[in-house]
Amino acid sequence: MKNGMKLFAGTGNRPLAEAIAGYLGLQLGEVSISRFSDGECYVKFCESVRGVDAFVIQPTCPPVDTNLVELLIMIDALKRASAASITAVIPYYGYARQEKKDAPREPITAKLIADILTVAGANRIVTMDLHAGAIQGFFNIPVDHLTAIPLISSYIKEKGLQNIVIVSTDEGRVKTVRQVSSRLGAPIAVGYKYHPEHQKTEMTHLAGDVKGKIPIIVEDIITTGGSITECIDALLEHDCSPEIYVAATHGVLTEASFDRLNRPEIKEVIITDTVPAPPAGMIERLRVLSVAPLFGEAVRRVHEDLSITSLFY
Repeated sequence: MKNGMKLFAGTGNRPLAEAIAGYLGLQLGEVSISRFSDGECYVKFCESVRGVDAFVIQPTCPPVDTNLVELLIMIDALKRASAASITAVIPYYGYARQEKKDAPREPITAKLIADILTVAGANRIVTMDLHAGAIQGFFNIPVDHLTAIPLISSYIKEKGLQNIVIVSTDEGRVKTVRQVSSRLGAPIAVGYKYHPEHQKTEMTHLAGDVKGKIPIIVEDIITTGGSITECIDALLEHDCSPEIYVAATHGVLTEASFDRLNRPEIKEVIITDTVPAPPAGMIERLRVLSVAPLFGEAVRRVHEDLSITSLFY
């Protein structure tokens, strides 16, 4: 007999968790999450989870360490309460940009987090648009890697923009940009940059014809907007249209990004709700697309042992 299914939410992005549950016609399970006076996290599930397929929805977005530890404690509690299976639904996987050593004596933190999640008791991971797809290989458990590319591409297509060019801010994003390009039937341009120091980028040159075209800059994550700014400056130097669109799956937006993303050339900033959006008005032309139906359908298919690949191909 098939196990039942229960969904639980951490505090990282409860609105998304509620939307996922709504898609599935379920209520979120009851779990109490609080803090001791010294800041330690306390978790207690307020209903039986014995023998159920448990899904914990929690992005590891800022505050990253707080959300990560909360997720780990929830997984541990479910394991000790005899859940039949535990799936960590991590819409945004924090520490993904630390997936390799760029200098001596650096950690590979993305691998460390994968190990910790597994040791805590997760049997499966469901996530979206990892900064590096190879992170899936850091796990010894199944990883369902969803993508928001079809959602973002469809939204852009509905705008009916003409003479567009899909732009990657660096060579590492070319594969993703090609996916958008093929869906929209548009050419691509690629920026080449380097990191002279930690959290600083400089674009050296831009490859591709952008003259007179409307650029659609596609990123996986926007944090400070520094790479976006460098890219826009390079595009304008190459005589692109002054109408520019920016799209990213994860809008992990810091205060430093607000002024950069409000520059007049940017007609719209398109992100998804994998992490909570910034306060209203901080970015004037912000559009948030919901990935709740994608995650809801993925959760349903995981529970029913159905293919997830067919969602995207």
